[in-house]
Amino acid sequence: MFTGIVAAVGRVTQLDRRGGDLRLSVACPDLDMSDVQLGDSIATQGVCLTVVAFDAQGYTADVSLESVERSTLGHLRVGQRLNLEKAMLATTRFGGHIVSGHVDGIGEILECRQLGRAVNYRVRVATELLRYIAEKGSVTVDGISLTVNALYADGFLLTIVPHTLAMTTLSDWQPGTAVNIEVDVVARYLERLLQGSSTASSSRITPEFLAQHGYLKR
Repeated sequence: MFTGIVAAVGRVTQLDRRGGDLRLSVACPDLDMSDVQLGDSIATQGVCLTVVAFDAQGYTADVSLESVERSTLGHLRVGQRLNLEKAMLATTRFGGHIVSGHVDGIGEILECRQLGRAVNYRVRVATELLRYIAEKGSVTVDGISLTVNALYADGFLLTIVPHTLAMTTLSDWQPGTAVNIEVDVVARYLERLLQGSSTASSSRITPEFLAQHGYLKR
């Protein structure tokens, strides 16, 4: 589990393609590796990866075929910058939102526009993902917990402050850049509860119940 607060920016040092999947090596001298162990999880550009080798300067992880197909990791280049976050601890300050590191799909940057010292980014996403995204709600883009400032028929708007631009790979985004999207996990589970199933037909969780308790607008 992660928070979407990027701890460091690393760089791809090696890509070893193995029959469709991928072994990825990342240099990250600014990420504290002193408490990392084999098998630990590190969110890499928003994708939860398992560490299979590491030293003080970086780590190596395997990327499954599912992750290659679902995310932008299959199109990485040596030298490319990556947002990194170690898995959160029970004592970690929760500065972002609940992030699983399970990418739902790929979005596209349509527009970058300066707004004072901040930058507005318009992001296009598929319709099947847009239904989980709410104005002023949270979304994870390339591993960064961000607030949705506006919704459009084909995507959403982000307004990024200078600190976030400086501490992440956001300044690399240009029109046409592909980005990893993870929607709010709460929205996914709410939809599943509302859909119900043959084994939960007697569930008390209904649209009326959620509206009565303030989870849905009447």
